Amino acid sequence: MTHPDRRTLIAAGAALGLVPLTTPLAARARAAPPGGWTSRASLPWIVQEIYAAVWDGKIVTAGGLVQRQGGLHVEDRVAAYDPAADAWSELPRLPEARHHPMVVVADGKLNIVGGYARTGAGDWVNTTTAWTLTDGGWVEAPGLPTPQAEAVGLGVGDRLHLITGRTPAGAANARWNEQADTDRHLVRVDGRWETARPCPMARNSAAAAVLDGAIWVAGGRTVSGGGTGRLDRYDPAADRWDTLAPIPRSHAQNNQVGGGLAMAEAGGKLVAFGGEWFAPRNSGGGGGGVFAETWLYDPARDAWTAGPDMKTPRHGLAAASVDGAVYAIAGGSVVSGGAATGVVERFGA
Repeated sequence: MTHPDRRTLIAAGAALGLVPLTTPLAARARAAPPGGWTSRASLPWIVQEIYAAVWDGKIVTAGGLVQRQGGLHVEDRVAAYDPAADAWSELPRLPEARHHPMVVVADGKLNIVGGYARTGAGDWVNTTTAWTLTDGGWVEAPGLPTPQAEAVGLGVGDRLHLITGRTPAGAANARWNEQADTDRHLVRVDGRWETARPCPMARNSAAAAVLDGAIWVAGGRTVSGGGTGRLDRYDPAADRWDTLAPIPRSHAQNNQVGGGLAMAEAGGKLVAFGGEWFAPRNSGGGGGGVFAETWLYDPARDAWTAGPDMKTPRHGLAAASVDGAVYAIAGGSVVSGGAATGVVERFGA
């Protein structure tokens, strides 16, 4: 199936413990996070194509996309959610609006990395910018060597990892279809970017989490091949990747859970949810759909089991976990860009 041009779909929609590598998987049984999805205070504005990280006990998300009358709007607002108070506050706005910017906490600092800018040239200008929040606001941080967006970004100790995503395929860099999938894995440490072992599969719009010191990258999609349920685990100490059991297909949608999903760690398990799939409109598929499923991955068994469906199926949503509970934040409730939400739901404790 040929992946549709995402900008076309947006316009139409508007009309990561690591199991030690020497330890048998069966040696570590874990309990699933209890409970189902419950509603929490909504994000004060609607948005999709966002990511999140936990900073000083709060969940922070930034930037994103929303379709408004007259066209696409790229957001510059930054929000912080306090799970204990079930309340949102606003942090200083980004120096420039971005959608798909990585929100990463590394070495205790809040960082925004990459993403797409809207310029006179187009809505999908892939950037190299990076900012760190200080007492005086956002300050410029070491930028990426080359543009990279729709990636996964995570902090492990003092190291900031940026993995997979999309990068300009050639000289053009203004539209979604001018970007190509990448397997690139960059690590920022001591103010400089280094190259780590590439991810085993190039893809964009995946999800990732840190579990027992390892980075787990799940799902995603490719330009030509659609969604993938692939699960890859990276061991930072060994600079090694292992490929494990993939996320199952959705029986309800008769499609592979993959692109635009979100994931977090809770109770020693990975919790993956949401995402979207595309289909040509002339195929009778209505252009695709959005997944409601929640999948729980147990590293002791290298197996996924079905959890409770989200109350509001979404893609392009942010995920984070605090005190054993996973939060699903905002996102689009229909395929592509036509129905952004501010919905927040909590799963687990």
